[in-house]
Amino acid sequence: MKYLYILLISMLPIVELRGAIPVGCAAGLPWYFNYALCCIGNLLPVPVILLFVERVLQFMKGVPHLDRIAFWVEEKAEKYKPQVQKYAVWGLFLFVAIPLPGTGAWTGSLVAALLKMDKRAAFASVMGGVLAAGVIVTMISYGVLGFLSFLL
Repeated sequence: MKYLYILLISMLPIVELRGAIPVGCAAGLPWYFNYALCCIGNLLPVPVILLFVERVLQFMKGVPHLDRIAFWVEEKAEKYKPQVQKYAVWGLFLFVAIPLPGTGAWTGSLVAALLKMDKRAAFASVMGGVLAAGVIVTMISYGVLGFLSFLL
């Protein structure tokens, strides 16, 4: 059951694998299994976002109360647009790979979709970024937490 929780945490926007890997580490998962599980979970929403986010946002704009969320999402994507647009595929990769809040697969996919990037190139770029971010977060989680394990 804890595997399912870790997978679901890694699928959540904002939290993504940046939050799921430390949780899996604390739950005692081996680093290689945790890394793979969290990367898979983080990548599951990406094709859906790339393919359908524009239609979903258009629909939301026509529904009271949901329209505010749609405009907020577009505003957030617009904020990061210059960073990604400047270097296209490599910019998207770097944007997703940096393990900071708000720079993950969800936002990267959203920006790519709204920039109308090629879907395959965008997916490959986001996947590379997720794998790189996963390595960084795994190293930090297991290195730092492993070092501090003598306190327990």
